[in-house]
Amino acid sequence: MARIRVDLDRALGEVDERIFGGFIEHLGRCIYGGIYDEGSPLSDERGFRTDVLDAVKHLRVPVLRWPGGNFVSGYHWTDGIGPVGERPARRELAWHTIESNRFGTDEFIAYCREIDTEPYICVNMGTGTIDEAANWVEYCNGSGDTYWANLRRQNGHPEPYNVKYWGLGNEMYGGWQIGALNAEDYVKKAREFAKVMQWTDPSLELIGCGHSGYSDWDRVVLAGLAPFVRYHAIHIYTGSDDFQRNVFAPHQAERALRICQGLIDQARFNGKIEHHITVAYDEWNVWFRARGWDTALEERYTLSDALAVATYLNIFVRACRTVGMANLAQLVNVIAPIFTSPDGLFRQAIFHPLRLLAERTQPIALAAWVESPTVTLEPEPPHTAEVNRIADLGPFDLLDVAATRDESRSRLTLSIVNRSADEAIRTAIELSQDVPKQTVAVFEVNAESVDLANSFEQPDAVSVRDWSVDAEGERLEIDVPPHAHIVFTVDLAR
Repeated sequence: MARIRVDLDRALGEVDERIFGGFIEHLGRCIYGGIYDEGSPLSDERGFRTDVLDAVKHLRVPVLRWPGGNFVSGYHWTDGIGPVGERPARRELAWHTIESNRFGTDEFIAYCREIDTEPYICVNMGTGTIDEAANWVEYCNGSGDTYWANLRRQNGHPEPYNVKYWGLGNEMYGGWQIGALNAEDYVKKAREFAKVMQWTDPSLELIGCGHSGYSDWDRVVLAGLAPFVRYHAIHIYTGSDDFQRNVFAPHQAERALRICQGLIDQARFNGKIEHHITVAYDEWNVWFRARGWDTALEERYTLSDALAVATYLNIFVRACRTVGMANLAQLVNVIAPIFTSPDGLFRQAIFHPLRLLAERTQPIALAAWVESPTVTLEPEPPHTAEVNRIADLGPFDLLDVAATRDESRSRLTLSIVNRSADEAIRTAIELSQDVPKQTVAVFEVNAESVDLANSFEQPDAVSVRDWSVDAEGERLEIDVPPHAHIVFTVDLAR
């Protein structure tokens, strides 16, 4: 029998709700034909798809990153303001398309307000200038009698947008990025952007462009930008068509976060930095199939992928002292939990763990001791494609667990992922205090096979079912089904 031991007094820290953040980019059908679909009978007068709005609201996205992504390094924000019919269409070089600019800053802010989320804007540090970034800040946040604040008012938005989160470029280390730099040159440039943006609005919280969290780039950038930034962005995607490799691959992120925390501590110590710096894991997901431009990155997600996503979210909870924000890439159609057609949408398999945990995670993360069967992966052959390469081989517990409670110690939520493809695991859950007699509702993400995916024809092939278990005292026994993610909340004795 497996065991999970939870001590209500062993708090790891506070869980920031921003770990359930999202990301939208001008890429494929994420924005045009996704969240924004002018002329569609499913869209409102602003062009927002109302069925997508409803689905997004169920994910409770607390912060939304835009406009990129690779797209931002060639994006000039002034092309996307003013009367929509007068905006210029531009050749877009990141994804080799034509950008209409019909969705711009004002539309993005309106969308954020509609879904009750905080906007996070990433600035162009490729072809963009310091003035351009500072003017963008002033357009969004200016309250004085200045040109850019008045232009926002002239465009129909009298009140400042008060955008708090601003990213200093995207993946500036990569040769695929317009204006790519080495780490030292990026730091020199980013420091100048940062100080002028903060002179424009001292209340900004800036996000430095990190890499994987454990590279020399991360070390150099953290050392150079620590006085200016509140977050250090990292990007790691995982995925494999091998079930075990797919569901255990997110532990690479767990390792990266441990190392990145050490680099943050080093930078703060050496620089005598008093303010906290946390990780903005502002691009993450399972992504390995739809890699080419010709695919429009429209990944179709299986139950296996949903279990990997649930594992990622458990990791972010456990790393609550390190992760201050995480942004699933992306929100609609492009490697996304929501998939649309001109006639409607369906929720992909990964939608379900995202929704369940956004709804049910409590604010205090607890240390959970886990004893379960383990798996060690075999090393991969040297010709394995980099996107599928798994660096961490284990051993891994088959059960992955995150435990959270509320501040008043009256509710405990457990998120458990069984990464066994074929065996239920009988599990004893041991608590540090009695719970009153109750019937506990259990929500289970599952399907008949780990390879099943949702579609317009079978929108519920991977779905959520609920069942119940009786609980009383300090011990609860439960069968965690094979290839399942279960979430349940227990009321605690006061």
